[in-house]
Amino acid sequence: MTMTHSETLHQEREHARDRSGAGRSPVVRLYTLDGGLTEFDDAAVFSDTGEYEGRSVQLPTPSYLIRHDAQWMIWDTGNGDRLASVPGGEVKFGGRFTQPRTLAGQLAELGLRPGDIDYVGISHLHQDHTGNIPLFKDATFLVSAAELAWARGNPTPFGVEAPSIAPLNAVRLEPLEGDRDVFGDGTVRILRAPGHTPGSAMLLVRLPNSGPVLLSGDVFHTRENYEKDLVPGVNTSRAESLASSRRFRSIVANTNARVVIQHDPEDFASLPAFPEYLD
Repeated sequence: MTMTHSETLHQEREHARDRSGAGRSPVVRLYTLDGGLTEFDDAAVFSDTGEYEGRSVQLPTPSYLIRHDAQWMIWDTGNGDRLASVPGGEVKFGGRFTQPRTLAGQLAELGLRPGDIDYVGISHLHQDHTGNIPLFKDATFLVSAAELAWARGNPTPFGVEAPSIAPLNAVRLEPLEGDRDVFGDGTVRILRAPGHTPGSAMLLVRLPNSGPVLLSGDVFHTRENYEKDLVPGVNTSRAESLASSRRFRSIVANTNARVVIQHDPEDFASLPAFPEYLD
């Protein structure tokens, strides 16, 4: 009899609990969740040197699910499950934001509930990364202290939706002052990368078979931005953006990490389709 993904995962999680102990390498997996689509008819803001003038873009807005033995982490939370019931999505901040598949529904394919998620890391607090914060009220949130202070400012910064981040006032929250080794063994590290916003971050995941994977957050939005080192006009600091770009490239060079530009359509399509995963 063929087991479902959920049944297989349940067995593996129980096995991971039973064999936990010093000296054993953890099970680490990286799943890509569909967090919606972000579309701009006028993409000029994606470079302050004119490369996107007169162009449109369609950007996937993924979330990432990381298994670390019997623990789970979400990286970024997408446009928001509530948009699944809004025909045509919402138009705001110069773009159209949709989410046809819910994150909760995708987690259910693995037999997971939002309450099973132990950690939520957020690359930055723009609304396309924070739409599902309310789902994970039982998790510990890992967010830059500088990012929190900026996003909670008055007036609310462009790209931030105050109602989307308000639930952070009622959850377990660990404000980050720098990098964070999430599980204490170097397998999942949140790395400071300011510039797009004051507290932007990227995520380095070391997988046992696939090797290191570097998730960009919004250090870069597209492969073109990565290849040409373009800086969006909406970034809060051009100098910090370029410094974070250098750090990103140095990590790739020193670890031979697979680069995943989170919003890039080709990078999104190149990852295993959920519920498959990298390990």
